[in-house]
Amino acid sequence: MENQKKNEIKIELTPEVANGHYSNLAVISHSPNEVFLDFIAVAPNMPQAKVQSRIIMTPENAKNLLFALRDNINKYEATFGTIEQKRPKNGGAPSSQGEIPNPFQA
Repeated sequence: MENQKKNEIKIELTPEVANGHYSNLAVISHSPNEVFLDFIAVAPNMPQAKVQSRIIMTPENAKNLLFALRDNINKYEATFGTIEQKRPKNGGAPSSQGEIPNPFQA
């Protein structure tokens, strides 16, 4: 038990960071040593979108994030039901109705 207390990390969440940033698009890129996650808020009929936040991590930590996210999605769906993916019309291209393409569709 004492060893567990030595490994605890106290995490501070400031009010500014606690507010968070909304993102409906993520762009992921990498170099040999880092993975870059750019979180962007895209609005309908707007020609530009600004990166709200950039996270840079090692490939190992990115893979750990992948597994942690998968685990949390599974827990979410077990509690609240399956998350239905909305498929964009016309192959992902924005329509004249201001639809935003699904950036996460493979």
